[in-house]
Amino acid sequence: MTFDARSAKLLQAGQHLILHEHPGLRVERSTAKWAWIYRYKSPVDTGMRQVKIGEWPKLAYDQAVGEWRKLKERREAGEDPALQKRKARAEARRPPAESAGPYLVRQLVQDYLAGHIDRSRKPKGRAEVRRVLERETEPIADRPADLLLRSEAFDLIEKLADKPVLASQVRQEMGAAYDYGLDSGKLKETTPNWWRQIMRGKLRSKGKKIAGKHVGTQKRALSEPELGGLINWLPNFSKTIADALTLYLWTDTRGAEIVAIEKTEIREEADGLWWQIPKEKTKNARHENATDLRVPLVGRAKAVVLRRMQQTDRWLFPSETGRDEPIAQKVIQSGVYHHQPYCKTVDKKHSGGRPRLPVTHWSPHDLRRSIRTLLASMGCPEPVAEAIMGHMPPGIVAVYNVYGYDAERREWLTALDAKLEQLALQAQS
Repeated sequence: MTFDARSAKLLQAGQHLILHEHPGLRVERSTAKWAWIYRYKSPVDTGMRQVKIGEWPKLAYDQAVGEWRKLKERREAGEDPALQKRKARAEARRPPAESAGPYLVRQLVQDYLAGHIDRSRKPKGRAEVRRVLERETEPIADRPADLLLRSEAFDLIEKLADKPVLASQVRQEMGAAYDYGLDSGKLKETTPNWWRQIMRGKLRSKGKKIAGKHVGTQKRALSEPELGGLINWLPNFSKTIADALTLYLWTDTRGAEIVAIEKTEIREEADGLWWQIPKEKTKNARHENATDLRVPLVGRAKAVVLRRMQQTDRWLFPSETGRDEPIAQKVIQSGVYHHQPYCKTVDKKHSGGRPRLPVTHWSPHDLRRSIRTLLASMGCPEPVAEAIMGHMPPGIVAVYNVYGYDAERREWLTALDAKLEQLALQAQS
């Protein structure tokens, strides 16, 4: 059943209300309080576990669902949230061992990963931060964290200077790790956080490389003739890549939102088909006043979604690994890159070589920029175009303007559908 506040209030002590549309989520009543509980089967030992999410009504339904999704993702990634919470409490109660030796950078990194990153980042982000920190800090891993010299931190980042994006990531995460160590008391209060001071403003990306040459940081927006040519060329991609790129073009949503689309997010309403992306899947998830992103499906986007819904029980772009998960976003990025003329990877599937794109030097995310530019050229009002992209209004505007622009979204994406079809026809002539 869906959550009903009245039914929750009528619960007696010891009773609970199960929310079947969110497996494992329930409201339990104790003597004087109501609590949101996530109950699940542990992936560690298959035992039943439960973890408290928060108290109702202090924690609203939408917020509880958001936290439930995060816990569910952790469980599906092989973690047991209840066991981890129990271990963290035991670790916090454990008195510091004076004879255990110095507190090493290696230990600080692991504490930061377990105490902050594993709790606050999504599985993909957690895995990436862990991989980067464990690999890049190895040269200083066995140094006492509170005795690390400024020159040692500088040397570590300096060696990564030819990879400025990676260097900036390591510098930022290590700065946060030292802040975590200071806040938790595991580092002395007099320990300097050199990572916040070294190389400030000196790490600048030269932009991506294509065929061994830097092409700069300029952002690419395809012209109208290029968009028309690309639309006509889509059948040369695999069905998965072509369908994902079609959704980029016809909805102007993010790649991460496209690959993770689920059947339950699609609904038929009075004015047509809608794709409602849960707030937790959007880039705005960290903002308290953000909402689900509603995307009207028209034209080719509607056709792609309806066709894929008939082929799946859950994910519209299911992983080929056999696990219950969607494909990775990098699959779409790689699929495009492999058809660029400058791609040098060996093609084992096409004996005569892959078909090569006539429209070059672009990535899937550039399509999002291209469609935003096209909408502006068509006269789409700024607030509507930004709403279509899923951008939140800036500053105080977001607090007072809570209008959803549903009618305008459908109006302008319908106009976009007509424009894209027109560009495809013009490119054929």
